[in-house]
Amino acid sequence: MKYWNKQVETMPREELQKLQLSRLSTTLERVYKNVPFYRNQFDELGVNPQDVKTFEDFAQLPFTTKGDLQQGYPYKMFATPMEEIVRLHASSGTTGQPTVVGYTKHDLDTWSELIARLLAAAGVTRKDIVQVSFGYGLFTGGFGLHYGIEKIGAAVVPVSSGNTDRQLQIMKEFGTTVLISTPSYAVYLGEAMAERGLMDAISLRVGCFGAEPWTEAMRTEIENRLGISATDNYGLSEVMGPGVSYECREKDGMHINEDSFIAEIINPETGEVLPHGETGELVITTLTKEGIPIIRYRTRDITSLMPERCGCGRTFLRMTKPRGRSDDMLIIRGVNVFPSQVETVLVEMEETEPHYQLIITRDGALDSLEVKVELNENYFSDEMRVMHALEDKIKTRLRNALGVTAKITLVGPKSIERTAGKAKRVLDLREYL
Repeated sequence: MKYWNKQVETMPREELQKLQLSRLSTTLERVYKNVPFYRNQFDELGVNPQDVKTFEDFAQLPFTTKGDLQQGYPYKMFATPMEEIVRLHASSGTTGQPTVVGYTKHDLDTWSELIARLLAAAGVTRKDIVQVSFGYGLFTGGFGLHYGIEKIGAAVVPVSSGNTDRQLQIMKEFGTTVLISTPSYAVYLGEAMAERGLMDAISLRVGCFGAEPWTEAMRTEIENRLGISATDNYGLSEVMGPGVSYECREKDGMHINEDSFIAEIINPETGEVLPHGETGELVITTLTKEGIPIIRYRTRDITSLMPERCGCGRTFLRMTKPRGRSDDMLIIRGVNVFPSQVETVLVEMEETEPHYQLIITRDGALDSLEVKVELNENYFSDEMRVMHALEDKIKTRLRNALGVTAKITLVGPKSIERTAGKAKRVLDLREYL
C-alpha cells in the first residue's frame, strides 16, 4: 500500500494551494469569532480575517508561541464549546505551565486519517501487527497513533512505554511486525534483543519512530540492529500530535500533510519568512482543527522545506529531519552546537554506543562542554593507554564536527540511563553555578 489517500496526497500544487487558502479563510473566521486572544491580535493590527486572501497577506499575521498557549491554560484558546470536546491532551509541563489541547469528534477523525497516511507511506498494511511503545496518557503519541492503526485495519498492540522484558515477550509471542516508539528506545530494544538471543525469534519488519530528533546515522544503527526499515514522523501536541509530516519509503524528507497544515520557515531571530531550501525555524498553521486552531505557531524546530517532487509521487512539500530546536541549541564560546551533531559522530564510531550526555558548565566567564560517551563493550579496556587514545580520537572528531573542544568522559556499557520516552541528552548546569 503506497498511498492511503492518493487523490489528496498527489493533488496538483495549484489545486492544493487553493484548498489551503479556502480552509485558511474558514479557520481565521473561526478563531476571530471564538478566541479572544486572536480577535485582540487582529484588532490591534487592524486586520479583518476577510482581508487575508493570499499567502503574502497571511505572512503578515502575528505568530503564536508556546507562552501564549500557556497563558491561555487550560481552555482560553479553545474555539469550540466544551460540550463539543471529546478528548483532552496536554504537554508534560516540565518547563512551565502545561499546554492543553482539545479535540472534537471531527478532529479525531482527521487525526486518524493523517496517521493512516503516515503508516501507509512507511509500508504498514492491514496484515500487520503494530506494537505501540509510546505512553498512553496525556502525551499525544500513544492514542494518536493507535486510532490511525485501527483505521488502516492493522492489529494494534497498546503495550505503552516501559518494562522492556514485557515488550520483548509480547513482541515475540504476538508476532509483532511493526514497532512504534522513540528512536532511542528502539536502539535499547535492539540491545536487549541481542542480549537475550531473540533476534531470530522476533518478526519485526518496519519501525515508525518520532518524538525526538534523530540522525541518518541513528537510522542506520536502528535498521542494522533490528533488521527493519525505519521511517521518521513529526508532530507536536500544540498543533495535533504525530501526523504533521512523515517519511515515505524513499526516506528523503518528511511529507507535510498540507491539506491540514501550512508550513513556513522563518529566521528565528527576525521572524522573516525564508525561501524554500533555507534552514530556519518551522512555523505551523492548522487548517482543519476545530477544537483549538493555531495560527502561525512557532515550533522552535530547526529544519528546511523541500519543494522538489518526491520519487514516491506525492506532491506535498517535504521537510528535512529537524536538526534540533532553536531553544535547545547550545552556544559554547560563541559556537552553535546541536546534540544531533554529537550523535552523528558517535553513531559512526564502532567503539561507541549511540548513548551520550552533554554537560555544560561555566568556569569564570567561559563555558565548558563535557561529553559523556558510552563505550561498546568490545572496546572497553582496563588499560589507561588504550582509553586515553580513544578519548583523543573522539575529542578530535567532535572538534572537527562542532568547531569547539569538549572534554570527553568515557563510561562503561549500559552506564547512561535508557528511557522509553524522550532521551535526556543535555544537562545545562550554567544557571546553577
